[in-house]
Amino acid sequence: MLRTHTCGEVRGSHVGSEVTLAGWVHRRRDHGELTFIDLRDRYGITQVVAHAKENAAAHAALSDARNEWVLRVRGAVRSRPEGTRNAKLPTGDVEVVASEVEVLNESKTPPFYVNEETEVEETLRWKYRYVDLRRERSRDLIRLRHEVVDFIRNFMVERGFWEIETTSLIRSDPTGARDLLVPSRYFPGKFWALPQSPQQLKQILMVGGVDRYFQIARCFRDEDPRADRTLEHTQLDIEMSFVEPKDVMALGEELYTTIFQKFARKPLRAVPWPRLRYEEAMRRFGSDKPDLRFGMELVDLTEVFTATTFNAFREALASGGAVRGMVVPGKANATRKEIDDWTALAKRKGAKGLAQFALTGEEVRSQVAKFLTPAELAGLRRATEAKDGDLVLAVADTYRIASEALGVVREHLGQALRLADTTAHYALWVYEFPLVDRTPSGGWTFAHNPFTAPLSQRDLELLDTEPEKARSKQYDLVVDGRELGGGSVRIHHRAVQERIFAQMGISKDEAAERFGAILDALEYGAPPHGGIAPGVDRLVMTLAGTENIREVQAFPKTQTGWDPMLEAPAAADAELLEELGLRVVAKPERR
Repeated sequence: MLRTHTCGEVRGSHVGSEVTLAGWVHRRRDHGELTFIDLRDRYGITQVVAHAKENAAAHAALSDARNEWVLRVRGAVRSRPEGTRNAKLPTGDVEVVASEVEVLNESKTPPFYVNEETEVEETLRWKYRYVDLRRERSRDLIRLRHEVVDFIRNFMVERGFWEIETTSLIRSDPTGARDLLVPSRYFPGKFWALPQSPQQLKQILMVGGVDRYFQIARCFRDEDPRADRTLEHTQLDIEMSFVEPKDVMALGEELYTTIFQKFARKPLRAVPWPRLRYEEAMRRFGSDKPDLRFGMELVDLTEVFTATTFNAFREALASGGAVRGMVVPGKANATRKEIDDWTALAKRKGAKGLAQFALTGEEVRSQVAKFLTPAELAGLRRATEAKDGDLVLAVADTYRIASEALGVVREHLGQALRLADTTAHYALWVYEFPLVDRTPSGGWTFAHNPFTAPLSQRDLELLDTEPEKARSKQYDLVVDGRELGGGSVRIHHRAVQERIFAQMGISKDEAAERFGAILDALEYGAPPHGGIAPGVDRLVMTLAGTENIREVQAFPKTQTGWDPMLEAPAAADAELLEELGLRVVAKPERR
């Protein structure tokens, strides 16, 4: 080894002994005949000192060194003089008197400060990630990720799970986002796909009798990145045999409760976790991933306006819809701009508008108040339990649109008005999701996953009459209004799986072609099984309190999927394209 100790382990117990350190120059302070440097590695910082009269060569080397040069220093450990000790550093009671300094490598001036936590433009950080990772905050995030993954592995193995790596080259079948494709040289014109999830493979492992499987799985989705989603991500993939939803939820709750207790910067409230059926979550919060850190629950105003003559409400109710409302505490004097912004959010979820009612004294101020009777306004106040100074927001539409529209407004207001309890994390389970969902064209698709089992035989039969009422054995793990993972008990009979495919317009022949492996496996004694796949990236960013998922990835890409460090994606060699039987159709780039 080029060193005897790290820069983070030298202590008072080493005083009088000789050590050899290696690391980067963090700071240099030149006081004429006396020069100090702070030498840094991943483990910490140790102060090194050289005096011109005591060791001219070492002093000259330290004087010449600049920030981020890589040095090897040999010297004796001594106590720092009184008044110069640094209580902020674990090594702050000692220093190393350099007797020999070797420059292992010089460094160009870094594109940004390493020894200061200044704001740096994101693309610049990712381009020079090898410099950024030296910064304390970036290093700590990557270390946290390592420690969390290491803990997960030990937790799962202790409970009888086998870690099994599934293949990363599979058949393309985008059942969610677009697949990332890999051309095959041996089969010209055909492609592998990088897995969006090991879903079918882990189910096949259960058919194979593995019983308890997990994997820290790399997954890929060709979809537009955002703050908490990227082209590639890592998930904790879990599957178990002979389980019901409550069994998988119990395991996930035990694991995540322990993780938050061990690694989170804030405590986890409410253990055991609340469990909300999907219907209740939508009724109370207008979201299937509700943020429980604040209240502002939705209320139903349908009964208040049953006999209304106000057209917007009357038309919605006449077509079987609902009027839903929400109280915004203390915002009776909301500005026009605020109202417009909230209305725009509601419209993005399909709402035609957002009615507002400001309560000031005995008066209810609203642009629509003139269309409502005194009894309706009194009923509004009574049903919402709004107080003087509050603002009531309401949407009239289908029950789902009205709920979801107010749900997004609620989520926005929780952040904008700082209503959330930021002193703790709030976790819950949402379960019994719908089995299928409407497509924009009026057909049906899976609500979460095409392999999710119906909640009961009755729910399967509802597909023939009222598909929207069919429930599933799906469950989601939610923390602070963010879905950290979803899972379900799977279908383990081929006929049921084919029935679900048929609901989505996939014939038996097409299903056999696209999903032949899993369908065939279900005919060979498939056990009841289920699992969950929480995202590792989202978990670590939640634990660390960052809002950007790229912060916790070692080599992140930009929001367009561009890698500024490797300058990828890049054009492929023409000979390789010819060998693969491919040609490129030029399109404009997005960076």
